[in-house]
Amino acid sequence: MFTGVPVIYGINPFETEAVPSHQLGSIGVTADGRKFRYAEVGGSDLVAGNLLQSAAEATDSQNLAVAAAAIGDTTVTTTTTLTVTANEFENGYLVVTITPGLGHVYRIKSHPAATAATLVVTLYDPIEIALTTGSRIDLVHNPFANVIQWPATETGTPVGVAFIAAVTNTFTWIQTGGVACVLSEGVTAVGAAVRASTGTAGAVIDDATIAQAEVGTAVTGIASGENGAIFLRLD
Repeated sequence: MFTGVPVIYGINPFETEAVPSHQLGSIGVTADGRKFRYAEVGGSDLVAGNLLQSAAEATDSQNLAVAAAAIGDTTVTTTTTLTVTANEFENGYLVVTITPGLGHVYRIKSHPAATAATLVVTLYDPIEIALTTGSRIDLVHNPFANVIQWPATETGTPVGVAFIAAVTNTFTWIQTGGVACVLSEGVTAVGAAVRASTGTAGAVIDDATIAQAEVGTAVTGIASGENGAIFLRLD
């Protein structure tokens, strides 16, 4: 049996919902083949045509020590204390960063709240390589939970472009592939590879010298400070 992220064809990309009807990160495809991801809007309303990023990195949930966990276990208990809200990392990831278990990624099913306390994390899938007290883990939010405008100084990873001005705490489709209308910092030349801007929030830039990953290619030339056609390649 094949399992994985649902793919939904013929979506309405203008849809917004107060209660989610799809799993975060679900892939949506329009009739013309543009790609979208189902996402939760974070702390402020979106601006159509703005580049978006994942929720800000949670550095206090990284490099966590853990109790030993055997092959087949579906819970991991941190011995490092931390403060989180209940299910803050639901459908996010437990990433093993120091061996034993190095390189493995497990999807998080649930966890309780903790206030300067250890945390029991329940996983969807069982542990494949036993963890020891020498192992270290990071807890990583689902990248499509609480998405925000790409800031001038990045604190997460690019995840898509706002298709509509969806309001905070709603659920909507954000565009990740195909022709999108995106804000440009500076002049963008037709055919240029564009990257996330390091100077203008929500924008892309035609500048190969900055250390950001490419997000797409300009379909047309774009004047400085205007939105224009970018073929997104985030998915």
